Amino acid sequence: MSFLFQQKTVIITLLFGIIMTKAQAGPENIAGTATVKASASLNSDFDIAHVIDGMARYTNIGEWASDSKMNFWGGVNYPWMQLDWDRTQTINKIVLFDRATLQAHTAGGTLYFSDGTEISVTAIPNDGSPKTVFFPEKKVEWVKFMVTDGDGDHLGLSEIEVFPAPTDYDDYVSWVDPYIETTRGRYFYFVTGSRPFGMISAAPMTRNKNQMGGGYNYNSTEILGFPQVHGWMLSGLDLMPTTGQVNPSLGEQRWKSNFSHEDEVVQPGYQKVFLEKYGIWVEQTTTDRVSFYRFKYTKDAISKVLMNLGGYIGTSTMTDAQVTKIGDNEIHGSVNTMGRLWGGPDNVTLFFVIQFDKPFEKLNGWVDQDNYEDITYLKGSSEKTPRRLEGWSYYDAPTSGVSAIYNVKEGSELQMKMSISYTSIANAKNNLTEECNHWNFDQVRKDAKDEWNDWLGKIEVRGGTEAQKIKFYTDLWHTLLGRHKIDDFSGDYPDYTEGERKGSHTLNAKLKVRTLPKKANGEAKFHMYNSDAFWLTQWNLNILWGLAWPGVLDDFSASLVQYADNGGLLPRGPNVGGYSYIMTGCPATPLIVSAYTKGILTKVNHEHAYSVMKRNHMPGGMLEADEHYIEKGYFAGNAGRTLEAAFQDWSLSQMAHGLGKKNDALYFLQRSKGWRSLYNPEQGLVFPKKENGKWSHGDPLSGKGWVEANAWQATWSVSHDIQGLSALMGGNDKLCEKLNFAFEQAEPTDFVFAYGNGYVSYANQPGCSNAHVFNYTSKPWLSQYWVRKVNENAYGAITPDKGYGGHDEDQGQMGGVSALMSMGIFSLKGTAAIDPVYDITSPVFDEVIIKLDRKYYNGNEFIVKAYNNSENNMYIQKAALNGKLHDEFWFSHKDFINGGILELWLGPNPNKNWGTTELPK
Repeated sequence: MSFLFQQKTVIITLLFGIIMTKAQAGPENIAGTATVKASASLNSDFDIAHVIDGMARYTNIGEWASDSKMNFWGGVNYPWMQLDWDRTQTINKIVLFDRATLQAHTAGGTLYFSDGTEISVTAIPNDGSPKTVFFPEKKVEWVKFMVTDGDGDHLGLSEIEVFPAPTDYDDYVSWVDPYIETTRGRYFYFVTGSRPFGMISAAPMTRNKNQMGGGYNYNSTEILGFPQVHGWMLSGLDLMPTTGQVNPSLGEQRWKSNFSHEDEVVQPGYQKVFLEKYGIWVEQTTTDRVSFYRFKYTKDAISKVLMNLGGYIGTSTMTDAQVTKIGDNEIHGSVNTMGRLWGGPDNVTLFFVIQFDKPFEKLNGWVDQDNYEDITYLKGSSEKTPRRLEGWSYYDAPTSGVSAIYNVKEGSELQMKMSISYTSIANAKNNLTEECNHWNFDQVRKDAKDEWNDWLGKIEVRGGTEAQKIKFYTDLWHTLLGRHKIDDFSGDYPDYTEGERKGSHTLNAKLKVRTLPKKANGEAKFHMYNSDAFWLTQWNLNILWGLAWPGVLDDFSASLVQYADNGGLLPRGPNVGGYSYIMTGCPATPLIVSAYTKGILTKVNHEHAYSVMKRNHMPGGMLEADEHYIEKGYFAGNAGRTLEAAFQDWSLSQMAHGLGKKNDALYFLQRSKGWRSLYNPEQGLVFPKKENGKWSHGDPLSGKGWVEANAWQATWSVSHDIQGLSALMGGNDKLCEKLNFAFEQAEPTDFVFAYGNGYVSYANQPGCSNAHVFNYTSKPWLSQYWVRKVNENAYGAITPDKGYGGHDEDQGQMGGVSALMSMGIFSLKGTAAIDPVYDITSPVFDEVIIKLDRKYYNGNEFIVKAYNNSENNMYIQKAALNGKLHDEFWFSHKDFINGGILELWLGPNPNKNWGTTELPK
């Protein structure tokens, strides 16, 4: 009985090992914290200590080799090694690296654990590449590996790595899994080489395209290069370290290299990967404006460190490179970027400075098919070819660049730093000098990790499943990652607002170098940003940033107003100091107003900010309010634009009210009701109308006359006027019945549809408020139910192909919705009401601790605590705020900023008497 049970245990363990094949991201290898012992080693050069020295894939360096021998008939005395920790460790993954030599092959073995279990390990590669073993988490004091199959003399290992299970994660960075949904992400989605909102944004590129799996794609097995810039319609400066005979003029398909996730480490602020073609370990970390690389060579070779400065990279195309050799370890240069599909300035120049910690043998270069030896200056190709002959699209261009040449030895290292600027080479050099004037890679890596832990740690969650915590902190990472600074350390920044608008593009864009206003200590008062559109961020970033990072909301508000000061318009998606005109309306307004109503708009004058928004809501402004909209209340032929503008007008009326501008407040409030003329009583939904007042069509599932939505998805987006919608529909019961029907229709597809398809879609912005509408129609239990369902089905996955609806995670927006749902906090009105409130649903965590920023708020922390929480217990039975019974489905921002505790008692059935109190008028 006991023997059979042990056999079953091993079989189950092996099955888990087979099932759990996805590489893990996040935690650190803990093998180095153990003491290690083994059977006899060959000699001191191959001591057992090498098995935890962090050096893998080297031949005869950093390896443990035993004194084992194979006799004339093939018999082998099999060696063993053991790791011992001074405290219990909870682990779930071990990676084994055989010695790299082909003459000694540790082909298989058994892992023994101090808890009495064991795992058979088979088919260990003979070339030193990794063998990863996953298993359900174990609590152990020691791990022993015994070789059970081998070939040749002196069997051993190059390295053993042991990784903690989530139970033992000791920081927030470890919970982040950057792999989630990379097979469907955008070029800028996966960026490990960035600080929060950092200017530099570096990462490996495995698929050279923009959307639907561009940039770093988990399914790809080859690295094409390491672009240093991953931004909204901005890319470039492609690095690739190589060894051997590489002709860079043949392009990325010739210099690319295979890699494996098994020995890869991906974290916010750090990545490590092995280029199999070249035998190079590449480590990457970052400051705000400087990329820092460490190359470790596993064989003697001629190394060419390529800097590709020509051709298409992800979102734009590089041309007109200029490079100057400054010394034997420093390069200065610039490159133009153009061909932005979704708009922006027609040309943006990237300036850069590169330094190596060792002098290179020489600097070579190439332009298209021509190669040049030992150069001091290079001018790249200006040739460019549109991929389509008509219309705006991407361009192709010849590759151009330089290669730093080194003679490297096995075990040698080379370090490289690269800083960028959008204003000048001098500012790029100053960025490097001010932020990273040393060669301590490990210190910069630690600083990056500490900064990410600090930012992510502003919201601490307890309870929930491991998958929910992984997803939550990955959500936060995305909300703090993708909208990058463009200002230099000096405060200089690019202004590309001047030029001729053509559609969403700016032709003949002119670079003006401006300087941000400074504090008394000389620091810039705020930053300027390159950013995808703030389209409908009232349902994600405006809320979430204001909760835990109010300084971010304040900073972005000031930046957007500065854009308007420079070019007259409030940007939708600011592109390197210019405009991209992406999406519709004036989405900056709800963002700025939400900062004002929360009392955190400190970096720009309130009256000035209001005047800028008002100007942009009138003809000629970013809202693009035409005469028809102003007089008739809707945009002819477009219900989507109408509903967006109505909410934005309402938001502006709130700030006008707060500033005592009664006439303006009334005017914009009345304008915000114009959407009602688009309500179709026969359909019971909003529809687009023609200019003559007739319906454009009658299909509620058609996207015609909407912006990435349809009538079913977007009717409910009049967040400021749900009671008005309810009245048109015949009351709350009718509204809830119709909306509930939409959710029931969408559930079989996990509430995920492509643009304009389906009844409810949480794969894109227009539908991201729908589940919370029930709170405002006296049926909060339906919000509690559908929020939980959407959060689990649309956002709950943590695989490389699912996690954000598989469609359109735009720089943290879907992550923001997912995080807010998990926290049980929302704001249908985007905290833009003059007295903002937060809507309550049931969190997936037992405790959510928001650490308040004392620069903006009075209290220390605000806690949401859920009792009896479980997958089935999703309904709020009762609530208490700071110890007093709380019957409202909302709590005020005024309560939030003073800190406190919101307690929720959950159960499996709705309490239809709780939370039905309407909001105060």
